[in-house]
Amino acid sequence: MKAFQQNLDKLEATDTQVLGVSMDSPFANKAWAEQIGVTFPLLSDLGGTVTQKYGIYNPKYKAARRITYLIDKTGKVVEMQEDSAAIDPTKIVTACQRQKLKE
Repeated sequence: MKAFQQNLDKLEATDTQVLGVSMDSPFANKAWAEQIGVTFPLLSDLGGTVTQKYGIYNPKYKAARRITYLIDKTGKVVEMQEDSAAIDPTKIVTACQRQKLKE
């Protein structure tokens, strides 16, 4: 999350809305965001309904896998980073810049 915060200006310059989603409560998300300095919205999937529908629930850890999606303005997933690759936003930033150039 911190890496995405550090790249927030670049992402917003490409008309990208950054959202974080976790299975934690809204209260926990708010506290965590304040603690690490995240200013973009963190959404709560308490209970894991969305996590399970996306097929990213990890039963071993009872949590969602780390996944980054780039969804275009039509709702199509155009880029996806999984697990350790999802922590570094470099590829997503580049993909957002490519998408912006297409417009």
